[in-house]
Amino acid sequence: MKQIDKRKFWKNLVVTVGILGIATLASLLYFHFSKNSTSVAMIYVLGVMLVARYTIGYIPGIAATVYGVFVVNYVYTYPYMNINFTLDGYPVIFVGMLVVSAITSALTTKFKKQSQMLNEREKLLMDAEKETMRANLLRAVSHDLRTPLTSIIGLTNAYLEAPESMPEEKKIEIVSGIREDSNWLLNMVENLLTVTRIRVGDARVNTSPEPLEEVVSEAVIRFKKRLPQAKVNIRVPEEFLMVPMDAVLIEQVIINLLENAVYHSGTQDGIDFFVEQEGNVVAFHVRDHGKGIAPERLNTIFDGAGMDDNASGDSHKGMGIGLTICKTIIAAHRGTIQARNQKQGAEFIFTLPLGEVKQDGE
Repeated sequence: MKQIDKRKFWKNLVVTVGILGIATLASLLYFHFSKNSTSVAMIYVLGVMLVARYTIGYIPGIAATVYGVFVVNYVYTYPYMNINFTLDGYPVIFVGMLVVSAITSALTTKFKKQSQMLNEREKLLMDAEKETMRANLLRAVSHDLRTPLTSIIGLTNAYLEAPESMPEEKKIEIVSGIREDSNWLLNMVENLLTVTRIRVGDARVNTSPEPLEEVVSEAVIRFKKRLPQAKVNIRVPEEFLMVPMDAVLIEQVIINLLENAVYHSGTQDGIDFFVEQEGNVVAFHVRDHGKGIAPERLNTIFDGAGMDDNASGDSHKGMGIGLTICKTIIAAHRGTIQARNQKQGAEFIFTLPLGEVKQDGE
C-alpha cells in the first residue's frame, strides 16, 4: 500500500510540475507580446483543469490553483515582481480566478472519480456475467456428457451380457448406437476445444475478412459428414461478401445450430439455412419445421439449460453446451444471437457486423 501511495505521489508531482511549467512558459510568451494579465489568468485556469484531469485526488488541483493565483499577482500584475492584493479590481480577479479554478478542479476530480466508479461497476458486472456463463457451461457439460456416456455404458452392458445368443441385427443396432453416441461426445469435445480459441481476458477473438460463401460451404460439408441423411436448403447472397470473423469458430456455430435443428425439431423435414445482408450486418438463419421451442425457454435457451429432460427419449436431448458456446462465440465477435418460434418450427438467428473489425493488438 505504501508503495502505491508513493507512486501516486510522484506521479501527481511530476504531472503537476510539468503542466504548470508549460502554463508558465506559455504565459511568459503571451504576456511579453500582449501585456494582458487577464488572459494570462485563463492560461493558468486551463492548467488547473489539466492538472485535475491527469492527477489523482483534490490536492494537486488545489495546489495548482493557489500557485496560479500567486504567480499571476507576482509576475503579471503591477507592480511587477511584488505581491499586492490591494490594487483596485485585483481582489475581484483574485477571488474569481480562485473560485473558478477551485470549482473546475473539484468538478473535474469528481467526474473522474465517478467515471472510475462506473468503470469498476461495469467490470464487476462483466465478471459476474462471465462467472454465470462459466457456471452454465459447467452445468451443461455435466448434463450433456452424462446422457451419451450412460447410453454407451448401457449398450455395452447389454452386449456383454449375452454376446453369443444375441441376433446379428441386434449387435449391429448396439454398435451403431455406440458409434452415434461416441460421435456426439466427439462433437461436444470439439465444442469445448473451440471455446479455448477465445481469449479469456476480454472475450475477444482475432478476426480477418473471410469470404462468406466459402465459410458457409465448409460448415455445411463438415455437417454433412456427420449427418449425411440430413436435408439442408441453403441460400446465400449473390454478391461477394467478405465478413470479419474467425472462420473456424463461425463454422462451429453453424454446425451446432444445424445439428440442433436435426436432433430437436422432431421431424424429418428439411432445414432452411440462409444468409442475408441486413444493413451493416450479415444475418445467418437456421430454420426447422418441427415442434418449435417452449415459449418459457426462449429467453434462457442460450444459458446452458438444454432441452427438457427425456423430451425425446434419445441421447441428443441436451442442447446446453452447443448453444452456450454459440452465444460465447457470437458475443466475442460483437454480434447477436437469438431464438424464436415460427408458425411451424423454430428459428435461430445470429448476426455478424460487416464493418471493419480490428484485430487484437491493433
